[in-house]
Amino acid sequence: MKITKVEAFHLAIPFEHGAPMPTQGAGGVRTRLESVYVRIDTDEGLSGWGECFGFACCPVTHFALQRIVRPMLEGRACDDIASLMHDMHRRVQSSGRNGPLIFALSGVDIALWDIAGKAQNLPIHRMLGSNGQRASVPAYASLMRLDTPRNVSKVCADVIERGFGQIKLHERTLETVAAARETAGAGVPIMLDTNCTWSLPAALDMARKLEPYELTWLEEPIFPPDDYKALAKLRLSCAIPIAAGENLGNLLDAERILDAGAVDVVQPDPIKMGGITECWKALQMAEAHGVQAEPHSPWHGPGLAAALHLIAAMKSECLAEFYYADLEKSPIGEAGIPRNGRLPVPQGAGLGVEVDEAVVARYRVA
Repeated sequence: MKITKVEAFHLAIPFEHGAPMPTQGAGGVRTRLESVYVRIDTDEGLSGWGECFGFACCPVTHFALQRIVRPMLEGRACDDIASLMHDMHRRVQSSGRNGPLIFALSGVDIALWDIAGKAQNLPIHRMLGSNGQRASVPAYASLMRLDTPRNVSKVCADVIERGFGQIKLHERTLETVAAARETAGAGVPIMLDTNCTWSLPAALDMARKLEPYELTWLEEPIFPPDDYKALAKLRLSCAIPIAAGENLGNLLDAERILDAGAVDVVQPDPIKMGGITECWKALQMAEAHGVQAEPHSPWHGPGLAAALHLIAAMKSECLAEFYYADLEKSPIGEAGIPRNGRLPVPQGAGLGVEVDEAVVARYRVA
C-alpha cells in the first residue's frame, strides 16, 4: 500500500469556557482552539487522519508538514509504520529532535496507525494489545488560565456540575488555587500546571506554600522544562508529587527525565513526541521505571482519539486529559465530548472516529 497524497489543515475553532477569555499561551489572548490536522490517502482507497501540535506554532508546523514532510512521504509504501517513521526521523535529524518538524511527524504517525487499523479492521488499542474491556476512561477537566479567584470558583463549580471528578488548574498564585479548593471541597483531586514558570528557588518556596491545598500533583513548575536536575531537586524537597513530560520531543528525552528521577508522573504527548509509535514506547519505559504515566492530551480531534487508544491499552489505570472548552463545532462529533466525566474509548477500526470534513473546511485557516 502506497501513499498517494498528504494534506495539512490548520484549524482554528472558536470556543467558550465559562469565563472571560484566557491570557495564557505564547499567542496571547486565546479565543480559538488551533491545531494542525493531516490526512493521508493511499492507493488502496484507505485514508487516515492525524493531529500535530499547534497553538501559537501552528503556522510553522503546517509549513513543515506541507513543504518538508509531504514531499518525502508521497509515493512511499506505508505497510511498515516503524520502518517508514524511522527513515523519516533520520531524514530530518539535522533540523532537531523536538519542535515543529517532530510535531509534523507525530501527526503523520497517527494517520498511519489509523490506516493500519482500518486495513486490519481493528481499533488501535487492540493493535497495542488491549483486551478491549475499557469502554470509557475517567477524564479530568483541564482548565485554561483563569487569572482570578472569582473566575476559578465559577468555572470549577461548572466543572463539578457537569460530572467531572478531577480538575487541573493552570494558575500561578496561591489565591486562585485556594479558590479552587474551596469550591471543589476536600477530597476532590486538583492538579496544578504552572506551564514552566518558576526558577528552582521560587518553585521550592511555592511548593511549600501550596502543601495545604492537597494537590494531586504539581506540573511543570520549573523553567526551562528540560532542566531535569532542577526538577529532581524539587521533587526530593517537595511533599507534592511532581509531574512533567508534555515537552518531551523523543524517546531519549523520556529516558533522561526518568533516569534523573525528576518526576512522580510522566506525561508524554502523542502529537508532540512522535505519534502513537514513540508515545507507546515512552509509556512502556515509564512502567519499567515504576513511574506513573498520564498521556498529555488536551485536544479535541485525532490527537485526543490517539491518547484514548494509548490509555485503553495501558496496564495501569489512567486518566484522560480533556481540554475544558465547548467548541463551536466538534471535529469528531460526540466521540470527543465527555459524559458524566468520562470519555468513550473508540471501538471502530483505526482511530475509530470520523473527522467531519465540513468542520475542517469551515474552520480551516487560509
